[in-house]
Amino acid sequence: MKATKLAVTIIGSCAISFSVSAGNMTGANAVMLADNCAGCHGTDGASVGPAIPSIAGMSAIYITDMMNAYKSDDIKSTIMGRIAKGYSEDEIGAMAGYYAAQPQARADQAFDSAKAAKGAKLHDKYCEKCHSEGGTLADDDSGIMAGQLMPYLQYSMDDFHNGDRAMPKKMKKKVKKLHKREGDAGVDAIFNYYASQR
Repeated sequence: MKATKLAVTIIGSCAISFSVSAGNMTGANAVMLADNCAGCHGTDGASVGPAIPSIAGMSAIYITDMMNAYKSDDIKSTIMGRIAKGYSEDEIGAMAGYYAAQPQARADQAFDSAKAAKGAKLHDKYCEKCHSEGGTLADDDSGIMAGQLMPYLQYSMDDFHNGDRAMPKKMKKKVKKLHKREGDAGVDAIFNYYASQR
């Protein structure tokens, strides 16, 4: 079986290189691959970096889709696009399966209670259809919103608005309605609602 050599930048100029047999993704290999993500996404996918999402407990389908989007440059990025290109389909699948099996990680962060209460109602009206059960359900394959760090949520929304990331058609329609009726304050309220979920 052919060995695939990977070099992944973790932080700055620090790099880790290793070989993995393609098509032979054992549990140990999945852990080894996932360990390379810990520098940014935290141990077992529980992020502590404000601009980086927690990926623990996300669906394997969602993680695979995101990695492939970075790999094909469908999402503009400074780091993830280069990292994703270094992984094979089997390796991405192994990492996705590993993170999907981890318990969700929710940040302990400050939030505005009044905004969170309003955000809960706005979530139900505009977001619940795709981000089920208050943004906690991994099986909807839309990413986990509950407990994500607020700066990450804000940066992600900026990416959608700037065109660095394509906004799905349904989301675009809902966000447009939300902005028309509630303005930026409505989005901020929803972010506070997600931040309130621990």
